[in-house]
Amino acid sequence: MTLAVIYAFASAGFLGAGVVLAQLGLRTVEPLSGAAISVPTFTILFLLLSPLILQGEPVVWSGLPIFIAIGLFFPASLTLLTFASNRALGPVITSTLGNLAPLFAVAMAVILLHEPLHSPQLLGLVVAVAGAAIITVTRPRDLGHWRSWALLLPLAGALIRGVIPPIVKLGLAVWPSPLWACLVGYVTSSLMLLTVQRIRKGSFVVDAPRAGLFWFALTGISNGLSALTLFAAVRNGPITLVAPLAAIYPLVTVALSAVMLRHVAITARIVAGTALTVLGVVLVLIG
Repeated sequence: MTLAVIYAFASAGFLGAGVVLAQLGLRTVEPLSGAAISVPTFTILFLLLSPLILQGEPVVWSGLPIFIAIGLFFPASLTLLTFASNRALGPVITSTLGNLAPLFAVAMAVILLHEPLHSPQLLGLVVAVAGAAIITVTRPRDLGHWRSWALLLPLAGALIRGVIPPIVKLGLAVWPSPLWACLVGYVTSSLMLLTVQRIRKGSFVVDAPRAGLFWFALTGISNGLSALTLFAAVRNGPITLVAPLAAIYPLVTVALSAVMLRHVAITARIVAGTALTVLGVVLVLIG
């Protein structure tokens, strides 16, 4: 259980950093092209390291279709939704609305996996969602004009982010290797994104400024490590514990936004909402 907590917090840290790094990349590259840079970057890195890190990890072919199916949505669709939301709403709102993912994850875990949900955990979820709601109604001054439909982008991302862990849990019951699960999913997503890039732009290679390539490559590595540690957390602990802890990533986003994106206004309401999110996570831990 301790490993699950450590991996969940690590996943939150990498994901929170990835949201801010993506904002830097979006200054010069559109969301789809950014996804076609970030996801394949981590995939290539993973493939290069696979002879070393996959030693002793047996292949279970019956689990392959599950991990391929996961790769059709995660990280490909989620990355696109996150980048588009990042451009439309900014990193803070994107991260905090993404904090609704534990609701979907826990509901799926209780229904599909029959995991128990204790009262403190349920209270923690409610408090975390309340924190997300408080931040949502606050709009940083620099975001300009955005329409309410744009909120559907991070909400759809939260749905995918919430549904994936229980499905990964089912896949890991067949093929108990977070490393293989992550690699297969990323290869599938990379093929999808590069195909779309080829259809739209006529080339698999993204034509982007060096700065955009650099920031999205870093984003891909950060997001990839987040996915890998999330899968490891799911392998070592229940979804009802892992999902709320991984949702602490807006804290990292808020902190890094204040340092790296000085134009993003961190208001008192955003800080209060983030504090509620932390309180919710604490309640989940003691549950």
